[in-house]
Amino acid sequence: MNLTITQAPFGIRPPVTKPIPEFLVEVKEEGIRALISKHYTEIKTSDIAHLFPIDEEDFVKAQKHASDFFIQICGGPAYFNQSRGEPRMIGRHAPFRIDAAARERWLELYKPLLIELKEEGVTEKSIQSFWDYLDIFSLWMINIK
Repeated sequence: MNLTITQAPFGIRPPVTKPIPEFLVEVKEEGIRALISKHYTEIKTSDIAHLFPIDEEDFVKAQKHASDFFIQICGGPAYFNQSRGEPRMIGRHAPFRIDAAARERWLELYKPLLIELKEEGVTEKSIQSFWDYLDIFSLWMINIK
């Protein structure tokens, strides 16, 4: 697997390719929820925790919204749209000051979790497609230099 982080000048938004459907088939909805839960657990004690809700109830809601989003983006049911409306992720992230360093940290926290998925039998091809999505999608969320 190639879990490298793409570097791009501020404001560049390359085309994003959704993960291949096999990712959801292999990981399943429960697996995506577990992945996001583990990621949020790591975020909670990281140097980007300030970008996420402090209140526990709000933090859990944000985690659920993220899980719903990723399940939907991976080809599953439109849970996010049903509960939150159209994703419009740039607008939803606008209130948070996300710079390139925060984006990179967010991605770095995914790496060991994706390696774990490989050890659990998820194919490299599926994991790579999910990583490639995260990598480029996250460029879109940077909103300050």
